[in-house]
Amino acid sequence: MTPLVDHPEINVVRLQVKKHPSLLGLSEADYAALEPHLEIFDARKGDFLRNQGERDMVQYFVLEGILKRVVSNPAGKEMILRFSNESNMETSYAAWRTGTPMPYAIVSVTKARVACLPLEQWGAFLEQRAELKQRFELSIMKVMTEIMSHIITLHLLDAPGRFQRFERKHPDMLDRLPQKELASYLNLAPETLSRLKHSGKI
Repeated sequence: MTPLVDHPEINVVRLQVKKHPSLLGLSEADYAALEPHLEIFDARKGDFLRNQGERDMVQYFVLEGILKRVVSNPAGKEMILRFSNESNMETSYAAWRTGTPMPYAIVSVTKARVACLPLEQWGAFLEQRAELKQRFELSIMKVMTEIMSHIITLHLLDAPGRFQRFERKHPDMLDRLPQKELASYLNLAPETLSRLKHSGKI
């Protein structure tokens, strides 16, 4: 990782950070206070940004690419809980606040660039800015609602219905996701997803 202020593309990255939806509305003074804490990670496809079970918590703002939040059981079976792209962030804020380990891993699905800082520093920053904290915590509740809806969908909808729901809710990611990743999120074999496409059912 590279401190934002030392990044070779500092002007581009600064603009990406300032335009991130989670940080819109920050005053110049607020941004000046935040910037020295930010580091930039240019991830390769498949890089683990955080592992399930870790206690070192980090706040991520996605600037380019797509990340996934994935949980694994002891047998190694994985479930993708959500994808996040440039309009999103990734966090383990709830686990940090409750003092519990990371309940999931955060992995890059594509080549990605993120701005990040330790959750302890992000939490302290939020405590000084009540409106931003309220907006941030509301966004976390929306993410949790989205994940619960996704899990319920896996049980209630058939394969075409699951795909159509994703297509409706995430049209901006549909053509960017590798078929294997999308199939896994929908709890389908890649071959099944391919067959549904070729048969015209989705």
